Amino acid sequence: MDRSDLEMVNAVRQQGSLALAAQALGLTPSAVTRRLAALEASLGVRLFQRTTRRVSPTAEGETLAQRAAELLRGFEALEVELRERQAEPAGPIRLAATFGFGRRWVGPALARFQARHPAVSIQLQLTERLPDLAAEGLDGAIWLWGAPDQRAGEWVSRRLAPNRRVLVAAPAYLAVHGTPQSPDELAMHHCLVVREHTDALPHRQDHWALQREGESTVRRVAVAGPMTSNSGELVRDWCLAGHGVMLRSLWDVAPLIASGALVHLLPEWSHRDADIHWLAPWQAQSPKRIRLLVAALAEAFRDEPWRPVPAPLSAARARPGSRRTR
Repeated sequence: MDRSDLEMVNAVRQQGSLALAAQALGLTPSAVTRRLAALEASLGVRLFQRTTRRVSPTAEGETLAQRAAELLRGFEALEVELRERQAEPAGPIRLAATFGFGRRWVGPALARFQARHPAVSIQLQLTERLPDLAAEGLDGAIWLWGAPDQRAGEWVSRRLAPNRRVLVAAPAYLAVHGTPQSPDELAMHHCLVVREHTDALPHRQDHWALQREGESTVRRVAVAGPMTSNSGELVRDWCLAGHGVMLRSLWDVAPLIASGALVHLLPEWSHRDADIHWLAPWQAQSPKRIRLLVAALAEAFRDEPWRPVPAPLSAARARPGSRRTR
């Protein structure tokens, strides 16, 4: 059995007629009839039931047709890959990313990638709602969570980098209210809550699930404060202005920690639900430009370039003994 046999079986199953299959293959009906009879004789099974009105696969024919379709897709993907190896990647890449991470980290990474591959064009859609990638014609998304459960069988998901949400506050806030020394003490502080809702975040955001470095146990802490918002950037501004403690992705606040504008609180504790992922509709073989892009993003984020240098000790020790009570 060779590739042409697989193509014939696939065509007969799809067309439901020897004459139509012959037309699709560019052969005469008699040639298809002879070849099918020879294939059945060599395999020792009948692959198709023939009537004057219809040709339908037997159980063995259905099995062979399904495997033939898979093998033919594999042949095609291999041919595409071999051709692409000889050529510079070209064509459009349509992507989605969240506003904050997309603007701060994805945008610059895409600009560097496009400069290396000028025949590739990039369209980036910034959004706070994960799109239906295939329905909207998107090649993929750089997202802060993995594929939603209802898409697990339809999409591929690859973690590009770890990320943590960390506790931060402004020195001005800590000077008045003190620095919490344990997660339980967060209940005595003004906590600024970002009220998000995505398919990947069904939980309550006023309960922070914290883990100590090197431990798997999760400690859930109920938090409250006088101000909440669905805008993470606004909550960050409130935090910078000294209005309370915030739980925020490290990629967003790392420069502020490094500069001393914010203090990293309880650094051994973090919320670990926001790893950076590549999401894409499943396909047997992605185009070369997509494979190169995913590899470039993984390389760009592999060492977590947002990790801050340690803050000055004077800031980290901002009045740990003074605490506000409710």
